[in-house]
Amino acid sequence: MLNVKELAIEFYSQEDKTWTEAVHKISFKLDKGKVLGIVGESGSGKSVTSFSIMRLHDSKNTHINGEIDFENSSLLNLSDNEIRNFRGNKISMIFQEPMTSLNPVFTCGYQVQEAIMLHQKIDKQTAKDKTIALFKEVQLPRPEQIFESYPHQLSGGQKQRVMIAMALSCNPELLIADEPTTALDVTVQKTILDLLLRLKAERNMGLIFISHDLGVISEIADELLVMYKGDIVEQGPAKELFQNPQHPYTKGLLACRPSPQRRLKKLPTVADFLNENKDVALQHQLEINSYTEAEIRQRREQLYQQKPLLEVQNLCTWYPINKGLFGKRKNYVKAVDDISLKVYPGETLGLVGESGCGKTTLGRSILRLVEPTSGKLLFNGTDLTQLGRSELRKMRRDIQIIFQDPYSSLNPKITVGNSIMEPLQVHGLFKNDQERKAHVLGLLEKVNLKPEHFDRYPHEFSGGQRQRIVIARALALQPKFIICDESVSALDVSVQAQVLNLLRELQQEFGLTYIFISHDLAVVKHISDRMIVMNKGKIEEEGFPDDIYNHPKAAYTQKLIDAIPGKTATPLAS
Repeated sequence: MLNVKELAIEFYSQEDKTWTEAVHKISFKLDKGKVLGIVGESGSGKSVTSFSIMRLHDSKNTHINGEIDFENSSLLNLSDNEIRNFRGNKISMIFQEPMTSLNPVFTCGYQVQEAIMLHQKIDKQTAKDKTIALFKEVQLPRPEQIFESYPHQLSGGQKQRVMIAMALSCNPELLIADEPTTALDVTVQKTILDLLLRLKAERNMGLIFISHDLGVISEIADELLVMYKGDIVEQGPAKELFQNPQHPYTKGLLACRPSPQRRLKKLPTVADFLNENKDVALQHQLEINSYTEAEIRQRREQLYQQKPLLEVQNLCTWYPINKGLFGKRKNYVKAVDDISLKVYPGETLGLVGESGCGKTTLGRSILRLVEPTSGKLLFNGTDLTQLGRSELRKMRRDIQIIFQDPYSSLNPKITVGNSIMEPLQVHGLFKNDQERKAHVLGLLEKVNLKPEHFDRYPHEFSGGQRQRIVIARALALQPKFIICDESVSALDVSVQAQVLNLLRELQQEFGLTYIFISHDLAVVKHISDRMIVMNKGKIEEEGFPDDIYNHPKAAYTQKLIDAIPGKTATPLAS
């Protein structure tokens, strides 16, 4: 149904006044009823390729050469009016970020209804009935209520299902899904993948599924393209590619995702594979890189004979929902509900659970960025809940947080060097700015950035670099304790591996203590000494990662483990 030949895409840069080729003469096909997976890191050309099929590029600043034939129509030769008959009608797309793809001022139902009325020329009530039927088909709860809801009132998984309903609204023959599960929980991700496969089979659609995560692709694709810097470096049947990858880049992508089956001291990165001439040497490197039982036992003995650095006692953080007569609160959301835990010096405590389970609220309550309703927070014997504002500010020097989104954590108007230096000035560390700058340059080097990055702004960095800047800022005050809140969830698997390796190196060098919050059980199992599984504001289960993974006690934990994508996809997993 789709035949792409010698596709080359160039973009014009207004700053440099030059053309840059982003995709270099690539060719591939897709048959009806099949799933083509396109995998690669950010900047590899995956999304650019899919945008060119939909003709979504700005024609003034983009050159597209080659052929894109869809069911005997040459898409590149169609006029703007003619392509509209295909776009959203015969070819539909689900974008990566549902929040920015949905208009915040219109209800979700109206936005899907509008798309149906535009292409199918039917009346408003019929379009509404079709929309509600679509919401049922994509398994949205309370479809009539969601029809009247605005995007901000839905969870990430629900918004993504609204986008899928919109994409399916005109019965497309080809559906393009661009990273549709990147920032979703593993359980929601599994539901979306199952849903797409079911809809594809029922409607006999062609599906292009784009991702940077080979584990996710392994669950859904029939054929696979691996893209790197605008080229296809490997393509073929998905099963063959997973069992016997040929290109070093593909091997690197497979190896650098944490695998629940092995405990590595250091995750391999894509660069290791691209620079490695002998695969045998790297295989050996992986084998000697695993923790032995004796090493794990010795670390546990060292950690747990100490006094706890942090003790959380019966912590509750409740949010009022509505008020009754005379302003009395009637109902609460119990985001954190009677939680007690201990964290020991030098330990990494993993906190895992789905969105809405209370893990981020717990992290922020410990820092008192959110005020707890009740309970105690003993840090080095001091109860943080009893401290005044000035005392708490001094204490915050020892407890830092790395947020999920590094871009919104950095001030876009301040250079990254000054962003890292600012907390040093606030706390009066070092004699003058010259000494502070020297300290910051040392920190940038520590997180694998260069001295010249000091004077650059956040928008000039990639996502992985920004995350390292935020880590450098968290380290600036030489804290004892860092809360990492979903700090690798939106990163490419290769960048994620670099950041996880960096966190572990810094822990060994500075004796740091972490609470590592994530919805990804494989990542938490890789980096944690102990693990806590949270569900609906309470602790569902806690223990050592291997024990929880191999012998989960709670049905909820088993559900999280079953949802880990691509458990059998990695040839190096054993």
